[in-house]
Amino acid sequence: MVKYKSVSFKDFTLSERESFLQTAEVRKEEPHILLQTCNRIEIYTGDGEVSKEVARYLFRLVSGLESSFVGETAIQGQVKKAYLEAKERFDLPCALHKLFQRALYVGKRVRSESALSQGAMSHSQAAIELIVREKIALHQALITVLGANKLNEDVIRFLQSKGASSLFLSNRSYEKAEALATKYDCRAFRLDNKRDFISFSDVLITATSAPHVIIRPEHIVPGRPLLIIDLAFPRDVDPAVANIPGVRLFDLEQIEARIAKNREARRNETEQAERIIEEEVDRLVAWELRATSYK
Repeated sequence: MVKYKSVSFKDFTLSERESFLQTAEVRKEEPHILLQTCNRIEIYTGDGEVSKEVARYLFRLVSGLESSFVGETAIQGQVKKAYLEAKERFDLPCALHKLFQRALYVGKRVRSESALSQGAMSHSQAAIELIVREKIALHQALITVLGANKLNEDVIRFLQSKGASSLFLSNRSYEKAEALATKYDCRAFRLDNKRDFISFSDVLITATSAPHVIIRPEHIVPGRPLLIIDLAFPRDVDPAVANIPGVRLFDLEQIEARIAKNREARRNETEQAERIIEEEVDRLVAWELRATSYK
């Protein structure tokens, strides 16, 4: 019988998950598959029958239905990595091979046949989604980012993963901007020079901790196309900037409305994902019954 033990963010604190990892009752030489992420620890052991409960749980997990952000895609790669590492380390039982190979297939099928994983779920992802929707050619665009912080670091990473290469970064502290720019191979500039950099930018993304607006109409060149995404609270950009010809301005409220819409869309796609999972659970059980009858 295949069994699993799950210790996740849903029922256990960070300290409890750390303690479980240190005291898990699995002999190191016993074939098992260990899935370890920041949110969960999963241990799969055994051979023979795979119950509907075990199959259903793993299929839901790899599809993103058990994640803190429903539909997230990273879990698919994490499950695959855990399986391949166990495969290298142990002579895994046939049942574990079959279960995990099927789970990876189910995860791909859920994502291809439903929209469960579509739509940004964070401010940084929503900003990138908006840029893509506005048909900005990221590999050609000049992008200015204001604010050296975790949010903008995520923005930079997402931009570069989509092909952006001309990134300019500024911050009230030039040293912080320079350090982050060096890390991601961007160009840092002093905030006093923001008007010069904005004047040749195609996209401006700003998320500083300034208590007042730092981008005003006089900082913008009228008539030149410019997409501005203001992720700051309070706002970095004077709303009057939206009236300048050529400017498209999106603020935090609009970005959060987009995230909420995506979240609702994902909830609507959950039913389709669950139908696929139940179909695959029944298929796995039927395969096991046929295999048993031939013995």
